[in-house]
Amino acid sequence: MTMIEVAAPTVLAAVRDIVPTLRANGLAAEEGRWIPRENIDLLDRAGVFRMAVPERFGGSDLPLAEQFDVLAEISRGCGSTGWTSAAWVSTAWMISLYPDRAQEEVFAGGSVRVSGGFTPSGTAVPAEGGFVLNGEWRFNTGCRAADWDMLAALLERPDGTVEQVFAVVPMAELAIADDWHVSAAAGTGSSTVTATDLFVPAHRVASGEAAVEGVTGDRWNSGATGRNYGLIGMVMVEGVATHVGMAQAALELFVERLPGRAISYSNWADQSAHPLTQISVATAENKIAAARALAAEVIALLQRRADAGEQPTLTERATIRGRCGFAVQLAKEAVRELHAVSGASALSRKAAFQRFYRDLEGLSLHGLMAPSTNLEVQGRVMLGLDPDAPVL
Repeated sequence: MTMIEVAAPTVLAAVRDIVPTLRANGLAAEEGRWIPRENIDLLDRAGVFRMAVPERFGGSDLPLAEQFDVLAEISRGCGSTGWTSAAWVSTAWMISLYPDRAQEEVFAGGSVRVSGGFTPSGTAVPAEGGFVLNGEWRFNTGCRAADWDMLAALLERPDGTVEQVFAVVPMAELAIADDWHVSAAAGTGSSTVTATDLFVPAHRVASGEAAVEGVTGDRWNSGATGRNYGLIGMVMVEGVATHVGMAQAALELFVERLPGRAISYSNWADQSAHPLTQISVATAENKIAAARALAAEVIALLQRRADAGEQPTLTERATIRGRCGFAVQLAKEAVRELHAVSGASALSRKAAFQRFYRDLEGLSLHGLMAPSTNLEVQGRVMLGLDPDAPVL
């Protein structure tokens, strides 16, 4: 695949073409508790898994705004596929924070899928040339088809201090449990992975604090501008893209069902003629548009800082978290508005609408996406208080 073939307009157009297939595969993804291989292959051919890979390794290195559009479009087809793609793409971008040797290993094929377990539920013990990793990581989205996994662990230093690190390991060296039984986002296959006495070379272990601050070790792109985004903001924006895409899908599906549809046990033969339906559709559309606008503001801020070779300030980081959290809240409210007037037939498991509704509700519970948590951080900083957040 040449560079011109993975340019942003081409990736977006290719993904838009496969949205009907992704949507048609939604029920199979849910019932199988994992997205169909067809979805992964189509996205790979579209260039999705090259978006965050630097050009020097055969990637397309798309700016964040264009990645957002692609991920939102995938999520318009299937929420589980969109969320999984966002996990793979954003974690692949994190590899660009690692030393050159690690980047060369992970990005060797140009197209790569990287999962992650970001709760530090493992330990890293120093060993000659690296570390020995042990632990279990739940909610490891996309692990079933990832090439690599990035796992958070606690490293105890000789002076007794404990530091969080991120270890990157080949997925083939991890055990995957069959324990993903959930009521939302079932297709993400976010199972538990386990590492047992696994040696990880030093160049594939990075300080968590250094990664958040964008000051990780010896790497060719440490002083580059344009793509060294603030880590948390970048990851959150890609998560928002999935919520916006799912909300857009729910709106489209709701409107598609209206022609010729009556309101049961009433004299309304055409639901679209009812004022409440009209208000609900308009309200949902405006909330989705507002969520997109908030995301666009955050993306513009992150891009300005990246272009200047700077990291966001503390106030900007808190604002980013609040903006992203509220964008998620707006997407939820949009779909709730439609769900309330959708009628009982929308509850059928064959109706894609209910799956987007459940997936959006479920994924908004993710610790980094939860509106209340993010709004609290923003509010604290606005009031002159310490953000009181371990990750900012």
